[in-house]
Amino acid sequence: MNGIGDRFQQETKYYPNRPFPSPPRITDRPSAYKDYPGCKKIPLPKPDLSQGPSLASLLSARRSVRDYLSKPIDIEQLSYLLWASDGVSGKAYGYLFRTAPSAGALYPVETYLVINRVTDLEPGVYHYCVPDHCLHAIRLGIFADDIADAALGQRMCAEASVVFVWTAVFNRCKWKYGERAYRYVYLDAGHIAQNLALAAVSIGLGSCQIGALYDDEVNQILGVDGIEESVLYMSTVGYPRF
Repeated sequence: MNGIGDRFQQETKYYPNRPFPSPPRITDRPSAYKDYPGCKKIPLPKPDLSQGPSLASLLSARRSVRDYLSKPIDIEQLSYLLWASDGVSGKAYGYLFRTAPSAGALYPVETYLVINRVTDLEPGVYHYCVPDHCLHAIRLGIFADDIADAALGQRMCAEASVVFVWTAVFNRCKWKYGERAYRYVYLDAGHIAQNLALAAVSIGLGSCQIGALYDDEVNQILGVDGIEESVLYMSTVGYPRF
């Protein structure tokens, strides 16, 4: 008997002899950005886009880093990592395009941060506001142990300077692609995580991507409902201990 994963793979296929659903109405399109109007906005420095190492050298140097120094990263480095992973790379026809590709340019993935040690930022949970390149301070406090426990006890989440957490607002993608959207949101998150991994290496930092996590526990830390929006993926970032 096929399991849920097998059924999902089969039931979200495209077939040449089946018509596509009717095009969605543009008036039904969900908002492209999430906002926290009641939260303090923290501007980020303009990312330094000066030329760094070659792509080939970054690809060769990238490794999963699970052991970090207690040295904090600075807010300028964080700003660059946020831009490089999924920031605004251009504007055309009224749309903001990102550094990572997204199916249909719908951008269902949201970026959250669990800050452990970053200069000029209090520890806490933050949300990245893409169009304004700033942070929303959602919850201040120390969540290092909480995020490590939610990652099946992986202590690197408590030791890293910052943990990137990516969620999907599913309706942004389902609006156009229906059930097949669930394939695309995971692909989108993977593109973003790879950007982050290479950007981290380019400024002397390490990262490790994490798929082993308790969804409900991570969602609770972020304050999302786990239905309309839920965690997909995480990554630690910090100075490697070697």
